[in-house]
Amino acid sequence: MTLGISGSLTKGTIRSPLTPLFLLTALALGLLALFTIPREEEPQISVPLVDISVRADGLRAPDAVELITKPLETIVKGVEGVEHVYSQTEDDRVLVTARFLVGTDPDDAIVRIQQEIRANYDRIPVGVPEPQIVARGVNDVPIMVITLAPGAEAADRWDDSALYRVADELQSELMKVENVGLTFIVGGRPQEIRVAPDPGRLALYGVPLGRVIETVRNANRSFPGGDLRGRDGVSSAIIGRTLDDPGAIGLLTVQAADGRSVYIRDVAEVTLGPREDQARVWRFTRDGEGQRIAPAVSLAIAKRDGANAVVVSQAVERRLHALEGSLIPHGVDVAVTRNYGETANEKANELLFHLGLATISIVALIWFAVGRREAMVTAVVIPTTILLTLFASNLMGYTINRVSLFALIFSIGILVDDAIVIIENIARHWAMKDGRSRVQAAIEAVAEVGNPTIVATLTVVAALLPMMFVSGLMGPYMAPIPANASAAMLFSFFVAVVIAPWLMLKFAPKAEAAGAHGGRGHDEEGFFGRLYRRVAAPIIRSRKGARKFLVIVGVATIVAMSLFATRTVRVKLLPFDNKSELQVVIDLPEGSSLEATERVLIEAAAVAGTVEEVVSVDAYAGTAAPFNFNGLVRHYYMRQRPELGDLQLTLEPKHDRSRSSHAIALDLRQRLQSLHAPDGTVVRVVEVPPGPPVISTLLAEIYGPDAETRRAVATEMRGIFNQVPYLVDIDDSFGAQRPRLRLTPDREQIEFFGVAERDMLDSVAVAMGGQVVGYSHRGEGRNPIEISVRLPQSARAWSQNLASIPVAATADGARLVELGELVRADTEAGSYPIFRRNGRYAEMVMAELAGEYEAPIYGMLDVERLVREHDWGALPRPEIIMYGQPENESVPSLLWDGEWEITYVTFRDMGAAFMVAILGIYILVVAQFKSFKLPLVILTPIPLTLIGIVIGHMLFNAPFTATSMIGFIALAGIIVRNSILLVDFIRHAKTPGRSLREVLLEAGAIRFKPIMLTALAAMIGAGVILFDPIFQGLAISLLFGLASSTLLTVLVIPAIYIVMRDDERREPEPSGLQAPRLAAE
Repeated sequence: MTLGISGSLTKGTIRSPLTPLFLLTALALGLLALFTIPREEEPQISVPLVDISVRADGLRAPDAVELITKPLETIVKGVEGVEHVYSQTEDDRVLVTARFLVGTDPDDAIVRIQQEIRANYDRIPVGVPEPQIVARGVNDVPIMVITLAPGAEAADRWDDSALYRVADELQSELMKVENVGLTFIVGGRPQEIRVAPDPGRLALYGVPLGRVIETVRNANRSFPGGDLRGRDGVSSAIIGRTLDDPGAIGLLTVQAADGRSVYIRDVAEVTLGPREDQARVWRFTRDGEGQRIAPAVSLAIAKRDGANAVVVSQAVERRLHALEGSLIPHGVDVAVTRNYGETANEKANELLFHLGLATISIVALIWFAVGRREAMVTAVVIPTTILLTLFASNLMGYTINRVSLFALIFSIGILVDDAIVIIENIARHWAMKDGRSRVQAAIEAVAEVGNPTIVATLTVVAALLPMMFVSGLMGPYMAPIPANASAAMLFSFFVAVVIAPWLMLKFAPKAEAAGAHGGRGHDEEGFFGRLYRRVAAPIIRSRKGARKFLVIVGVATIVAMSLFATRTVRVKLLPFDNKSELQVVIDLPEGSSLEATERVLIEAAAVAGTVEEVVSVDAYAGTAAPFNFNGLVRHYYMRQRPELGDLQLTLEPKHDRSRSSHAIALDLRQRLQSLHAPDGTVVRVVEVPPGPPVISTLLAEIYGPDAETRRAVATEMRGIFNQVPYLVDIDDSFGAQRPRLRLTPDREQIEFFGVAERDMLDSVAVAMGGQVVGYSHRGEGRNPIEISVRLPQSARAWSQNLASIPVAATADGARLVELGELVRADTEAGSYPIFRRNGRYAEMVMAELAGEYEAPIYGMLDVERLVREHDWGALPRPEIIMYGQPENESVPSLLWDGEWEITYVTFRDMGAAFMVAILGIYILVVAQFKSFKLPLVILTPIPLTLIGIVIGHMLFNAPFTATSMIGFIALAGIIVRNSILLVDFIRHAKTPGRSLREVLLEAGAIRFKPIMLTALAAMIGAGVILFDPIFQGLAISLLFGLASSTLLTVLVIPAIYIVMRDDERREPEPSGLQAPRLAAE
């Protein structure tokens, strides 16, 4: 007989001494990959973001857009690989962000931007400083956050400045750990020598502020003065000496207006102390029934690209423990408030356990359903295939993460099929006892089922592989599933034809009982075959009955699909995961003070403390908590204003609490509604997104002809959002106008007094914002300290005291001139921030979803209904756009963005992948059966999976997610595999002397058990992941979809045969006739 590919492989390896070596090599390579491949909780999605920040000193936002933003956008948009260009322009500041295509190397991204900007330096406007370019990528996200706070017994001895010094030294030590990447400190205040001029004493002694600044700056200068020749050789000359003591600065003399020399200490307070930053960090921990609050400092640690997060975090923890009691003093508590390495390791170990559990369960199923020998072979085949797949996954650049491991878990049930088919056929051939040797019989058995096995394997690969080409942010998140599952299927075929026959020889008893597998006739149908006959016979008894059954099944499928439209089964991109952290983001009205922000944060922390699962709360006032991937995309790391605050909540470990983090977030959001905060405050509860992060779950971008129209429409839209009960955390992009004080030089007065305008303006800048004039160096092992001239925080308010500060002397030096005499002070409203996306002006209205619906599509539909019903008055009603920016900006329009854009792209691409999969499967089946019509019958059961999928999602009250869609697409390959086996058997069993009904019932009865075994194996693989929050949809699709489609496939295909090819012959009484065995059995 013709051996084909499969038989030739078996013939060449079944007696080869290289086969056990191949098995051992496969196991060794797989184990090597298992222990060396990096571990992460989620796949790394490389979305390089390059921020270009430009100071626009003195420019209002609309002017800065024209002078800086638009030319810069034009330059950035021309860079290769840039997908979107966002810009946010405020008074005195421009930020342009280039978002590159998913998968772009971050280093390449920043190099391209820098090269393009340097090539256009000649276009930088006069007076505008050089742009600052910062690239942020997924590797900059800290995997660990270490928070330092004083213990209860040492609370009075430690402030945030002392903690900062410890954190700074700790940072230097932890940088020594291998593969540690970006590190930064959040919170704490470094030391500074502050020269704080006193306006009253400056006036008393007649010293202008400018001379104080100049004196301190010049006294701290030190520079090389060249080489001097002497009797003993050449020595280098150093001119000047840096100041290292506040006392020395206080003894510097400055010349008064009347020529006297005055000490600096007589006109200013010179102190060494914490810098007066507009940021604070506090840590709240449980203390009995209440909370204990203490100052804190956080040290964030990222890893290098490609490093193993588990290894890096463990090395950092070891280093931390080694430093306790030495660098980390007693009385300072060290808390690891984020450890993605630990969570990744826990998740990987949990999933590897599930992998083992699924393997053992399938081996047990094969043992009881087929036999001991087959189970033993399966017990070797599955681990070998999985380990080979891990090795291939490592070569392809994937890591061990929840997605790649889920791909292996759900594919276990599929990949075992090849081995089962081949093992069963070898056993059947051995039982024939026709004089062939076992080796020859095994080779011919493999060759006999070779082509059907190859086609069946390729159908599953054809179903999965098109998902590799899903675009957008979900592409790299989902890519490990088709990549690993397809690799597992291909490896399973080679292991089945190379390793399985060799193992069968090794495990076979020396003397096989003759007829152990033969002469079963209809008895081989067993209980399940008889059950099948009882169910199927009434259905195919007549063409009318078969047609009626097909109509019922068709209607059931349509009803199942309609349940998506009725919202009985909800659709969502991905459900929320169960994490151990939550974040509360609080935005007070523009212009609020740091103290007001602290008050709101402290009250919010107290509210959060009432949630029993919250272990600790870290409050960040005026600064941002160490960002995660969500914060990277949302630019949370740029939240550096007094009115902005974050709460970082650490929850109990998942196994110590009954509620998920999402349930806790919903509860916390309700409790925070009682918060006493100024009007206009926005409080958002932010969860770690399960997949790609977005600016906001529900995001409406408002386009229009001018800023007033856009803001008016956005304000109306915000009101409409408030009418939808399940839309929460509603905010907009423009807020309120920030109050500003404008000091305008009075030219007439300046000329009258003969004051140099530059000196006056420099003095004003120092008085209002301060200025660093140098550093005090303290030798090895000690950080230099800034020397600054700045008014104390309490004096930085426009008052008579500040207006009386002397800023200059008259030309003749006869008198001092006060600030109030040279400027006019006017209070004005600042400009609204101006947001642009890809060169188009837009305003944004943002919201999260919580409660009845949590997917953006439902919020969009309800909002659109309210938009149609709303009275817009003089405003034109905005046109609603689902995807793609508007071509016409002369009329208002609303573009849905946020999670909807990713949902749309993902399901669009997955739908296209499904169609490609169906086409690929059709081509494979046409090649197998040499018919164009028969494959259509084989593909018919695919939609039937929806019946079970919908029922499963209803029972579990689970949304239909992207992972559910993956399960649906994978089912296409699995179900077609079963259909091929059934139809092929029908074709082989059909003879002129037998009725069609007899053939159909016999085919179904004999193939029902193997088909059911295949389904049960795949269902076991899905069952172990049923309660994972993210992949529950995949498990439900496989479990219930397989259950429904498997049962319906063996009924629907015979019914189609009866409807289309009924020979009107009734089934005869059962006889001893035995249909030819299907080779692929």
